[in-house]
Amino acid sequence: MTQADLDETILALCMDAGPPRTICPTDVAKAYAAARDEDALAWRSHLGEVRRRAVTLAEQGRIVIYRKGKPIDPAETRGVIRLGLPRHD
Repeated sequence: MTQADLDETILALCMDAGPPRTICPTDVAKAYAAARDEDALAWRSHLGEVRRRAVTLAEQGRIVIYRKGKPIDPAETRGVIRLGLPRHD
């Protein structure tokens, strides 16, 4: 699997959640590891890359990174974050 596969996993989970809802980066890492038929704890090794790809997707305007329910600048990504589609409200 490639970076494009990881990007698609992020986007698919965000789309499944819908615009008003967000997902946790660990959900993405777990789904990605499962798609690769890796063991139950392998998702942990993907978490850093999920966060890096989320920043890239946010910089492209494809997703939004949230902290405490509010959009944040992708350059300020640290701590507990959530991922979601752009909201138009």
